[in-house]
Amino acid sequence: MVSPPTLTPQQPAGSIEELLRGRAADVRREPFHSDDGKSGSGFERVWLDGQPHVLKVLHVDGDWIARSLGDLGCAALRVWTAGLLDAAPASIDHTVVGAASGLGRHGWGAALLMHDVGPQLVPEGDAPITLEHHAGFLDSLAELSARFWGWTDDVGLLPLTTRLSFCGPGMLEVERELGWPHPVPSLADQGWQRFGGRVPPQVEDLVEGLRREPWVLADALRATPSTFLHGDWKLGNLGRHDDGRTILLDCAYPGEGPVGHDLAWYLALNRARLPESKEAAIDRFRRSLEGHGIPTDGWWERQLGLSLLGALVEFGWEKALGDDAELGWWADAARDGARWL
Repeated sequence: MVSPPTLTPQQPAGSIEELLRGRAADVRREPFHSDDGKSGSGFERVWLDGQPHVLKVLHVDGDWIARSLGDLGCAALRVWTAGLLDAAPASIDHTVVGAASGLGRHGWGAALLMHDVGPQLVPEGDAPITLEHHAGFLDSLAELSARFWGWTDDVGLLPLTTRLSFCGPGMLEVERELGWPHPVPSLADQGWQRFGGRVPPQVEDLVEGLRREPWVLADALRATPSTFLHGDWKLGNLGRHDDGRTILLDCAYPGEGPVGHDLAWYLALNRARLPESKEAAIDRFRRSLEGHGIPTDGWWERQLGLSLLGALVEFGWEKALGDDAELGWWADAARDGARWL
């Protein structure tokens, strides 16, 4: 099996001005709002000698996701400076061309400069994406995972236990005390309040127990293979170039972990727009992973079952705000996955 790639570190600029002026003589900037942005980070459109770019500014003070994950030093910046993004397969365009660090209070903030690929991103809406694009996204996930198979985190990214604490009791309590500055945590709180009344008691006890003690699930998953996780394979972060390359944006939840987690995330967040059933997508992904040289015998069922359970631990609130069939699918998957704990 191929070893994880050797990384070439990148050096960030010390300020946004240095980042931009070091790349162009003519710089034009204007703020804009990203409709799909859920974290609260700020965005600007930037033209460097007439070429369109996007600048994303991150700081824990304004980013509830970073706050909930204890990300004081900006994990997305660390991924880029470590060289992880540039070590991704050539079939994936991460779009990042530079970064600045040491911004804002305590120097905890950062900025990422990216090519503007807006026209190539998956259009917003509720219509299913094409099977070709769906298959391409799953194959890119498989190829990225195979590229870093066996990688261990020496960068200081998101620990698996923290990842499984997403929208957990502690995070929601912090956001409640802050007065719900962003709507998503408030929705999560409402969803969790409904969750127990919409699933069987066995599933409620299972999920609520793991929300309080996510290390139990993390320990079980660590007994299966790991790789580098981008962490947020939602359609709002994805697109396709005309040459077939996948566009993959916004590495907000990076770290070491089971590829089944990113697969389950993709299935959970994109379910309304998938052109085939979850079962078919899972089979398709497994074939892609094997096609990229990763044998799946001996661990796949365990990791998949635990990862689907983990998705309900993270997103049970969102499913509880939706329809019965979707919530029922995940409840059944969680109950089945519990046998691997």
